Amino acid sequence: MISVRFRAFRAIDEPDTCARFIEGHRKVLEIFGITMVTSNKSLWVEHENTYVIFVESKEDGRPLAGARVQIADGKLPLPIEDAVGKVDQKIYDVVKQYGVNHTAELCGLWNSREVAGYGIGSFMLTRAAIILCRATLKVKTLFALCAPATVKMGSKNGFVIEKSLGNDGFFNYPKLDLIATAMIIKDVNDIPTATADNRQFIEEFVAQPVQNRVEKGPKGEIDVAYDLALSGILM
Repeated sequence: MISVRFRAFRAIDEPDTCARFIEGHRKVLEIFGITMVTSNKSLWVEHENTYVIFVESKEDGRPLAGARVQIADGKLPLPIEDAVGKVDQKIYDVVKQYGVNHTAELCGLWNSREVAGYGIGSFMLTRAAIILCRATLKVKTLFALCAPATVKMGSKNGFVIEKSLGNDGFFNYPKLDLIATAMIIKDVNDIPTATADNRQFIEEFVAQPVQNRVEKGPKGEIDVAYDLALSGILM
């Protein structure tokens, strides 16, 4: 059984781990012929309101997956603002209406081929980001720019399509032959559209963000050690 560790930290506190995150993400993007997206810029490494969820092997610490939660603070634009703003400037007003320091984006989500099919890069990281926002970061609204393969996953975790943007929420991004969907959870404390099992999972981890579990994905079982507590960071 594969054994992995989920660990959350503030980006500025671990530049070396951020570099490993960027390299892992870059390799995944290159598989799909994508060499540059706004989410892959390294400005977030020095942003005090960006948090990383890093997935590594328990065996040897090799990077396997990851995601970021970037809080809107007026200092560094959200990746969805950079991406969508090129074709629909309403994104700036939509982000602003939810309030500075109460809005964030789940971005930079990736997983290596080694763990593809276990649900790490879809359900597990998305749930972890919602837990982080709700339990520790006190973020209310969460955006995401989803690829077609992750829209269904987002919906099961409480995201809905933000139809006020683009073509009913859809965009050609990061290439003309690829489609991205703007999605949003307007209140991470109230996600009625999420499935019952996902709501229960999130509630359990909000109460206890450090847990060990055996998760079952499409490809089989995986041993997961979660640490989503952001220990040592005063919020």
